Amino acid sequence: MSDTERSALWRQRLHEAEAGLTRYLVSQGDEVSLTAWFALQAEIFADLPGPDAPPYAWQRIFFRGQALMERFLVDRYGEQVLADWARANADVHREVEPDHGRGAADPIHRIARQAELYGSDYEFDDAPPAADRAALTITHCAIWDYREQARRNGVRLTLTSPCTYCTEALSANIRAKGYVPAHRLRSGPTGHGCRWEASAPRPAGADGNGEA
Repeated sequence: MSDTERSALWRQRLHEAEAGLTRYLVSQGDEVSLTAWFALQAEIFADLPGPDAPPYAWQRIFFRGQALMERFLVDRYGEQVLADWARANADVHREVEPDHGRGAADPIHRIARQAELYGSDYEFDDAPPAADRAALTITHCAIWDYREQARRNGVRLTLTSPCTYCTEALSANIRAKGYVPAHRLRSGPTGHGCRWEASAPRPAGADGNGEA
């Protein structure tokens, strides 16, 4: 991806997350402290880069916003609500992520693009991505590297593992586009990683649910 494309994807991901959190809070029907919510939004969108800023500037804003939103939710509702937030984000993702006409390959290519944002190593399956099934393996997840660097720099991280939220979010995004997700976490000499698959829904009455 070009630097322009990278910056655009960081901004889109921030939009999906913040708009999804707004959507989630509205769906709860309980009283949210508006003062706390407005203060959080002010922190998320503080010192935004200019439109021509390099990708790493938008990466910093996204990561800060993600960390703030995770802490806001977990402190108020508990870690279990992250799956609900992921589904709310996916509702936004459904509307803002373009369809490229590649079927199941579309959500898998979105995962690949996100992997590129962090500099993660990944490879597609030997079978080329197709309309009814596509898969890729992230052999080294650089999100772990980025988080540990942020932790060393004093950023307060709410979750022990990025996989806690990331797997929920990617699964929800795949479902939002009409496909069945499956994933498997992995670790080894190349570090943390995962394998992802998106497939067309099985006909009614078929055995299994396609979930990992």
